[in-house]
Amino acid sequence: MPSSVPRRTSAVSHRASTGERINTAETTGRLQKTVADRGLRMTRQRRVILQVMDDAEQHLDVDQILERARKIDSDVHLVTVYRTIDLLKKQGLIDELDLLHLRGDRHYYESHGPRDHIHVACLRCGKVREFESRLYEQLKEQIARDFGMQVTVSRTEVGGYCAECLALDASLRSS
Repeated sequence: MPSSVPRRTSAVSHRASTGERINTAETTGRLQKTVADRGLRMTRQRRVILQVMDDAEQHLDVDQILERARKIDSDVHLVTVYRTIDLLKKQGLIDELDLLHLRGDRHYYESHGPRDHIHVACLRCGKVREFESRLYEQLKEQIARDFGMQVTVSRTEVGGYCAECLALDASLRSS
C-alpha cells in the first residue's frame, strides 16, 4: 500500500535498515572472531551464544538469546548467557540498549557495527530501525572538538510514529 511518507533507499551517506538491525556480511561473525583473537576462553556454550548474537537481525534481550541458543544446543544455561553478555560488555564488544523502554525494563544487546547509528523507534507498534548519517558523525566530531575529548561511546534514540501507524491511526498526527 503506498504511503504519503517518502521511503529512502540505501545510500552511502544515509542508510536505514529494512528490519531492526543493520547487519551485513561484513559485520556478522565478528564477535566470535574478536573473542578468539583476544584469547578469551571459548566454551561450547559461549560459542553458541556468540553465534546467536552474530547472526541476529534484530536487537535481542537475554530471553531471546537463550531461546535461540537452546535451539542450537539445549545445554546452554541462562547464567552462561548473563556471564557472556557481561564479558562482552566489559570487553567493549557489545552495547546494552533500553530502546526507549518500549517493552518495559528489558535491555537489548547488539554488537558494534562499523559506524555508530541512531535507533529510531515507533512508540505505537514498537518497530525499531537503525539510522546512519554522516551528519551524526559530524556532530560527534564537533562534540569532540568543542569539549577536547575523544568520543568512544555514542547512543541516540528517537521515538515517534512510523508511517504505517500514522496511516492506521490519524489521531497520532499532531500539528
